[in-house]
Amino acid sequence: MLIRSIVAALLALGGSSSSVAAGGPPAPRVMIVSMFAPEGKVWLDHLGPWREIRVPGLSPDYPTVRCNRSMVCVMTTGMGHSNAAASTMALLFARRFDLRRTYFLVAGIAGINPELGTVGSVGWARWLVDFGIQWEIDAREIPPDWTSGYLGINVKQPGDKPALDYRTEVFRLDEALVQKAYALSRDVTLSDGPQAQAARAKFASAPANRPPTVLQCDTVAGDTWFSGKLLGERASAWTKQLTDGQGAYCTTQQEDNATYEALRRGASAGLVDLKRVAVLRAGSDFDRPAPGQTSAQNLLDYQAQGGFMIALQNLYLAGNPLVQDIVTRWRLWRDGVPAQ
Repeated sequence: MLIRSIVAALLALGGSSSSVAAGGPPAPRVMIVSMFAPEGKVWLDHLGPWREIRVPGLSPDYPTVRCNRSMVCVMTTGMGHSNAAASTMALLFARRFDLRRTYFLVAGIAGINPELGTVGSVGWARWLVDFGIQWEIDAREIPPDWTSGYLGINVKQPGDKPALDYRTEVFRLDEALVQKAYALSRDVTLSDGPQAQAARAKFASAPANRPPTVLQCDTVAGDTWFSGKLLGERASAWTKQLTDGQGAYCTTQQEDNATYEALRRGASAGLVDLKRVAVLRAGSDFDRPAPGQTSAQNLLDYQAQGGFMIALQNLYLAGNPLVQDIVTRWRLWRDGVPAQ
């Protein structure tokens, strides 16, 4: 009776037989995955009206998935690795939706590496790298010949690549989808603001001191927020180690490896298609200080950089071209990323 009620509600909103299987669960064309309320709200404000569908096991703060007439749905996991993994697993294994052809767009704010972007810039990730699965030596006691207090687990030097024993250290997203998403969004006009412009002006070189743009670069995940040039250099080195030199991180966040691993578990059960997962992150603050600032000032005063609101807006501006192309050209997207 519950599934039948959901189907009837979505049909009343304008769903068709192509988006809701007769007698079966609703089949979203796009599932937008946000991590906390403001990230979800930017989509909810633009793409409604919405029908709420309660899913057991989601975060008690965000217990429903919202879907519109075009079968675009929005869920919010809660912040951090644990919430992201638990909520995504709940979505998949509650089986309230048929997600086998659904495109997942993970869209959230992040720290930004000033060597590759600036506050307000948005990046489509090819690689997801977990920054948290490392050994750490107290920074006050780092051996003098080491470049960092971080090193891979069960290695001898920070420059050694570890065995990927956790199976979640690094993931590669589908190249065709990454490039299609980037091509659809790279020329959009992004939001900006005077506070962000002032924060950028403290940097002497591009791209940190330039207006925001759409990028194709990678993202590192870890539940500990970091601030500092040397930690940023370690994140760059770690990304290159785990991707065999192919990755270049531009954003830092908490959840993406956890979300992807949950989707991977779902894929092993035939519930989702991993070739339909895209990750978009928007820089809300720099991950290291500008010249003349300390790392502590950069971290504690991150809100003063003026990137929060424009990053949220730019998630929508850069992500929506992909969403709309999928739903309006579903005949071409239904069986996979179209060539044209």
